[in-house]
Amino acid sequence: MDIRQKQRVVVEALEDVKGLDIVVFNTARMPTMFERVIIASGGSSTQVKALADRVREKVKENGGRVYGLEGEKGGEWLLVDLGDVVVHIMHPTVRSFYNLEEVWGEKEVKMKPATPIKKASKRKKKAARAKAPRRRRRR
Repeated sequence: MDIRQKQRVVVEALEDVKGLDIVVFNTARMPTMFERVIIASGGSSTQVKALADRVREKVKENGGRVYGLEGEKGGEWLLVDLGDVVVHIMHPTVRSFYNLEEVWGEKEVKMKPATPIKKASKRKKKAARAKAPRRRRRR
């Protein structure tokens, strides 16, 4: 699984469990051992744990390897080590205190939607209305 696929799998896993404020940072140019840092929040310790479990599950399903999980006992900040991707899942108060976005926030990755939603043009909408049968009013 390449870095973009892994990044997509992680973000989708976090979205499945309603992760909050998900951000992805490209750290490839920084002197680190990984290429991406993904940060997300969970509303409670239970949700933080559920988010981490979902990430591990989805990465394994897609053929990736999970190297480790840190912080399971406390449940306020869990770190999932996926090798070239590190996922920080935190309670919002812990996240605001440590402010990891400032540490890793050199270059945020803008992700495209998994399935692009196409909007119909005005011309197509007019054509569809014109082709639709008109209903007659009963008096």
